[in-house]
Amino acid sequence: MMPSKISILSFSFLLFLSQTLSATERCNPNDKKALLQIKKDLNNPYQLASWDPNTDCCDWYVVQCDPNTNRIVQFNLFSANISGQIPAAIADLPFLETLVFRKLTNLTGQIPQAISKLTNLKLLRLSYTNLSGPVPTFLSQLKNLTFLDLSFNNLTGAIPPSISDLPNLDALHLDRNKLTGSIPDSLGKFTGKVPDLYLSHNHLTGSVPRSLGNLNFIVLDFSRNQLAGDISFLFGTNKTIQILDFSRNMLEFDLTKVEFPASLTSLDLNHNRITGSLPEGLSQLNLQYLNVSYNRLCGQIPVGGKLQSFDASSYVHNKCLCGAPLPPCN
Repeated sequence: MMPSKISILSFSFLLFLSQTLSATERCNPNDKKALLQIKKDLNNPYQLASWDPNTDCCDWYVVQCDPNTNRIVQFNLFSANISGQIPAAIADLPFLETLVFRKLTNLTGQIPQAISKLTNLKLLRLSYTNLSGPVPTFLSQLKNLTFLDLSFNNLTGAIPPSISDLPNLDALHLDRNKLTGSIPDSLGKFTGKVPDLYLSHNHLTGSVPRSLGNLNFIVLDFSRNQLAGDISFLFGTNKTIQILDFSRNMLEFDLTKVEFPASLTSLDLNHNRITGSLPEGLSQLNLQYLNVSYNRLCGQIPVGGKLQSFDASSYVHNKCLCGAPLPPCN
């Protein structure tokens, strides 16, 4: 008789506890279901050990709930021992504003179509992984994106022209991939904000579209590609560029009459085929970094400003450049 009473009491307590947890749980059941499927698809990594179906998913590591709606709005997984592909169940978290898969060397496959359903995304960072395939055209559907980082992957193919259809983008990182082809003309036709562009360490070829000269960029890093031709149209006293890096390309233009904006603080043009002389205007700038080495420049380095504060490595291996910090001109 006594064991029977104990069993009834134990069952009643567990039922009460279950009802209490259900009443206080903030997590949306659809979000929890999606997260548990994601955990399963990622082979239950220990980094997701807190994802216990009997606990509130708003308290789980990696994710964060909105304090008002209690819907999952952030998913941030990095430096985890996971393998496989980005789970399709990520599309079942429709309120996501931040999605990060970063420093996951065993994350493979292509960027899934499922991400196109996350129309509330503001930040998408898929970087330092082994993702491959193209930069998807469907990313242009994510109109709320302000930050897109696909750097340090194995992405191939051309940059999709539709990427410029993102009106709120502050920064675009496509650097450190295996992208080929030319830079699309559309990158000079952003209709909303003008994003910082990072396209370095790819296999991009051809000339830089003149359309980029129509916009006021803050940062342009197109270094370590095979770009050719003229980029003088990116400069001008009315521009707002602060950081410009086109080092290690095959650019050919005369630097002599180029006018620089007062905003410029970092200029790297090393390892190109640039001719002419260094303009006097460079001495008027508050440069924090300068490198014009390994070009075909001639003449005296202008005196003044920050130009003599850089060591000889910023100027070496030119055709006939001279003056401090290089040897004096004859």
